[in-house]
Amino acid sequence: MITEQDEIFMREALALAKKAEELDEVPVGAVAVRDGKIIAAAYNTRQTEKCATHHAEILAIEEACRALGGWRLPGVTLYVTMEPCAMCAGAIINARIPRVVYGTADIRFGAFGSKLDLAAAGLNHTPEVLGGVLGDEARDMLTAYFRRKRALKKEEKLLAAESLDT
Repeated sequence: MITEQDEIFMREALALAKKAEELDEVPVGAVAVRDGKIIAAAYNTRQTEKCATHHAEILAIEEACRALGGWRLPGVTLYVTMEPCAMCAGAIINARIPRVVYGTADIRFGAFGSKLDLAAAGLNHTPEVLGGVLGDEARDMLTAYFRRKRALKKEEKLLAAESLDT
């Protein structure tokens, strides 16, 4: 069941996703919350930092571990604008995060039900997973981002072809 608090913290994650987009990163944001307070916040910086593991979820988990002083994150809910991939889902499970709330599904890489489901894999920890919180807003942000990227790539190809013709 989606709560008012879920929507409040997902809006925070969406604001972080917007920051990622401003850096020309895939717009994904994440916040880790414990006892009603944000203890960690991050957004994708994979392109900026040239690091494959710089997904919003991983960065938020690392910050939350520092904030709580350990690798286990009891009582934490992780809010993320897009369904976590296998890498991020694995980190969530390893950190023993009890609850994950995401915005939009990721049919290509989602690892909490869309492409595969690590929460149902019978591992040593099974987080509660809730998807679809402000999902339309998260999906629309991602769709617009990738539409712009494809249009820019098409424009660059046309300009390159024109320069060859002259």
